[in-house]
Amino acid sequence: MPGEAPMKNLVCERSRKALQFIEDVTRNADEVQRKVLAEILSRNANVEYLQRYGLNGNKAERETFKKVMPVVSYEDLKPDIDRIANGDTSQIICSQPISEFLTSSGTSAGERKLMPTIEEELGRRSLLYSLLMPVMNQFVPGLDRGKGMYFLFIKSEAKTPGGLLARPVLTSYYKSSYFRDRPYDPYTNYTSPNETILCQDSYQSMYSQLLCGLYQNYDVLRVGAVFASGFIRAIKFLEKHWILLCNDIRNGTIDPKISDPSVREAVLKILKPSQKLADFIEAECTRESWKGIITRLWPNTKYIDVIVTGTMSQYIPTLDYYCDGLPLVCTMYASSECYFGLNLNPLSKPSEVSYTLIPTMAYFEFLPANRKNGLINSITAPTSLDQKKDQELVDLVDVKLGEEYELVVTTYAGLYRYRVGDILRVAGFKNKAPQFNFVCRKNVVLSIDSDKTDEVELQNAVQNAANHLLPFGASLTEYTSYADTSKIPGQYVVFWEICLSGTTPIPPSVFEDCCLAIEESLNSVYRQGRVSDKSIGPLEIRITEKGTFDKLMDFALSQGASINQYKAPRCVKYAPIIELLNSRVVSSYISPKCPKWAPGHKQWCTPN
Repeated sequence: MPGEAPMKNLVCERSRKALQFIEDVTRNADEVQRKVLAEILSRNANVEYLQRYGLNGNKAERETFKKVMPVVSYEDLKPDIDRIANGDTSQIICSQPISEFLTSSGTSAGERKLMPTIEEELGRRSLLYSLLMPVMNQFVPGLDRGKGMYFLFIKSEAKTPGGLLARPVLTSYYKSSYFRDRPYDPYTNYTSPNETILCQDSYQSMYSQLLCGLYQNYDVLRVGAVFASGFIRAIKFLEKHWILLCNDIRNGTIDPKISDPSVREAVLKILKPSQKLADFIEAECTRESWKGIITRLWPNTKYIDVIVTGTMSQYIPTLDYYCDGLPLVCTMYASSECYFGLNLNPLSKPSEVSYTLIPTMAYFEFLPANRKNGLINSITAPTSLDQKKDQELVDLVDVKLGEEYELVVTTYAGLYRYRVGDILRVAGFKNKAPQFNFVCRKNVVLSIDSDKTDEVELQNAVQNAANHLLPFGASLTEYTSYADTSKIPGQYVVFWEICLSGTTPIPPSVFEDCCLAIEESLNSVYRQGRVSDKSIGPLEIRITEKGTFDKLMDFALSQGASINQYKAPRCVKYAPIIELLNSRVVSSYISPKCPKWAPGHKQWCTPN
């Protein structure tokens, strides 16, 4: 093919430079970090936020910055963020204009957090993406000789009262020119045309991406999605719609339900009738078991590229079943606040995944974490950060092997010493740069997809629901919960033990109302997953026999818990406990409909 050799040489040179860049910045990690902080402070020297704390950004040293700048959470920044969202364009937190807000999957008062960003951050994110395949190709060579089948989606966006877009970070990236107009690169050659990824309708997007992926099945060398849950959702979609997909491949057509003209046009450029391929897919999909369906339909696949760390680890057994033990690869670590780093040993087991923070992305500090052991993976909040010893955060190169820390970032876009809420454990070092295992998200007790529900939020939601029992002379004695991912989409399950003092039986509809009341009380990310993304199933309440939570306590004591310190866990993950609870269920009820949800914060309008 003309031009193939020059293209190959260009790609090889790009890969060499990418690997050299990683080598250089990790070898000089502290020097790079010092320069990053100096650059952030000097360019933002005149912003209101820094001047509020008496920091002269032009002359500020790292030591002065650490001495005068407070360590903050989202609630501390919310008044400034609200000002920007409402249209204040003065230099409040950043000298460059805030270009949009990235909506975090973390929440504040039940609404998504708004993370400020600036135009140049897209370049920083693109840089991190450009490092992924050069690293991967060291372990799985030849990835340039085929395609990636990735299920990528955009989500709804809203406008703040001041006119700025507010949307998830990946939606922002996929809609940017960095993604849409990316130059041809054999390593970022996807089976999905851009039009299918950028389609707002989730059904049309999933269907058309699967159709293109099936049609190009022998070209596919790697498959993936952002989260493990999203990839399994694609498999379940295939299970439900393979007959329609086969029909389209057999006839070279697209199902009429796919009505988006740009999607239809893009897919028809790829699709040609293929009786042989349709027969092959039909034969595989009608076999008794779907075990290994990925390797059967896409036989050249070398690995699955999904996040399986943190709460996503609950999906590993399901992925192994469908993917026949292919390597599960977690390539990068990122959030709405900042893109952090990448996995330099991508074929490591999911339980051993570690991420190397790239020192140019932001200025990183680390707050020693104090975790307590219990029936749930919970975090004890550090004592007041006003105390001098707690202000002494640890720099990137000074973390200690085996220790756990909460990540704190200072970004180019106007976050200063911001607590991200992720708990990381130091697993090793790449030159001078530490490598971290992701331990957990601080205080999260329940998660199915990108939702994060903490104990306080769950408590309030359950209390709201329990009020429905009062007219029947009944009350809630105890409760606990777990994220049930045995079916797709997964669901929250809440176990209730109730005390009946009245004689009036409680109708099933009342318990269904209780399910809905819990869902209505949960945050907007959860409700979006239920209503728009369909990534979360209806919440279920399971009523248990009287004395169930006494049995739970007996079990905990038998495992070494102290009777003086025992309290019923609000979330359980240990299989024997879930079995014990399920064995004592007398009735169960599910939410009768979806909770209310609309894009944006409650007070905002959505774009036309």
